[in-house]
Amino acid sequence: MTQLSFKNRIALNYIITTGLLILVVFAAIYFTVKFTVYKHLDENLKIEIENHLKEIKIENNMVFLMDAEEWEEREHNSVDVNPVFVQFLDLHKKVIEKSPNLKNEVLVFHDNVGFYKTFDTTLLKSTVRQIQVPLDIKSKKIGYLIIAMPLTDSTKVLNNLFETLLIAFPFILILLFLIARFFAGRSIRPINAITDISGMITRDNLKTRIPLPKKLDELYTLSETINNLLNRIEDAVEREKQFASDASHELRTPLTVIKGTLEVLIRKPRNNKEYEEKINYCINEVDNLNILVDQLLMLARFENQRHNILSESVYLNAVILDVITLNSEKISSKAIHMKFDAEEEFYINSDNYLVVTIFRNIISNALKYTNNGGHVSVSLFKENNKIICRISDNGIGIKKTDLEAIFNPFFRSNSSVHPEIKGTGLGLSIVKRFTELLDIKFQIESRINEGTTVVLEFNEEGIRL
Repeated sequence: MTQLSFKNRIALNYIITTGLLILVVFAAIYFTVKFTVYKHLDENLKIEIENHLKEIKIENNMVFLMDAEEWEEREHNSVDVNPVFVQFLDLHKKVIEKSPNLKNEVLVFHDNVGFYKTFDTTLLKSTVRQIQVPLDIKSKKIGYLIIAMPLTDSTKVLNNLFETLLIAFPFILILLFLIARFFAGRSIRPINAITDISGMITRDNLKTRIPLPKKLDELYTLSETINNLLNRIEDAVEREKQFASDASHELRTPLTVIKGTLEVLIRKPRNNKEYEEKINYCINEVDNLNILVDQLLMLARFENQRHNILSESVYLNAVILDVITLNSEKISSKAIHMKFDAEEEFYINSDNYLVVTIFRNIISNALKYTNNGGHVSVSLFKENNKIICRISDNGIGIKKTDLEAIFNPFFRSNSSVHPEIKGTGLGLSIVKRFTELLDIKFQIESRINEGTTVVLEFNEEGIRL
């Protein structure tokens, strides 16, 4: 089945709605006219009843006209444009008297219709409106009076009206459809322009933007939203390119070092000590390479993918103590004063693996960038119904201008000033990504040569998946 264009769908929906409305209006017009016509006839019939009841007299149970000559001269004598048919019946429903315009015809008394009620019947194969009432003398019924008026002209008017409305209805719909289609086409013309410009935008051409309309309407909002989306896509693509470039560089560097070391090693025979020294050096580089690959895979695995998160009860006190224990060798070798304070035992609903990774990276950085004999403290407490973890050190600190950039992959602040401190520059990128996935508020403050403080704010209810 062929799909209608958007322009035609708008016009069709408009026509369906408008058509139903027109149908209701036409029906209201027809039935209002019909009601008015019948109401007018019924009022005339009742007036005729009242007039004729005044013009008759009854003697010895016989019906007599009070003025027979006037009876002969009135409209009952001929078939007029709108004649009135009158007929008197006795108790046995036999005709006593009738208007001359009935000639050889008689009005039929309907036993199933109540008195003074108007109804439709037939006379001379034509539809008439009829009413029948009793004739009473001193509360004694002596006969019946029937009066009828033809419906021929009224029926013609109603039929003509119905046919006119029936013929006009499809023509009106077709005309409205064409008008609606025309204006719908004009309305969506800016959308077509947006579509054309969007089609020109490719991965290699992300600089193009949709011109914003002058009017601040829905199309302006749509254009602005698409432009903002393009900005985010361009930023993401640029970050992806930069990440791929940095990752390839970071991976190539240890591989080049390992290759160069092995090439030097096989150029000439060496003693066991030299072999052992070079091999251990290569093993260290391989270890660094493994760490880098693991971190890259971790970033790729949890790239805004909440479905990979496993929510469970996490005992924060134990997590922090385990991370400190894992770094005990580094703490001892640098003679760092490590302190951990917790007001009570704290539990949250979160992903245990990701929470451990967050603390390992933050505490590892605090120990790495703290000088020998320095201080690192971890405090866990509750504030405003939030669980707060503050990790502080008195290490080398981070420049204020670098605080925003430290979350970019492979960025390392002052790496040239401190070449002795090794690292991949992925730790804080991982922390930032994981805290966002776990709905953990993450803040970092730092000053050069004064130290760094990281604050983590947890919700007890945990992740909002």
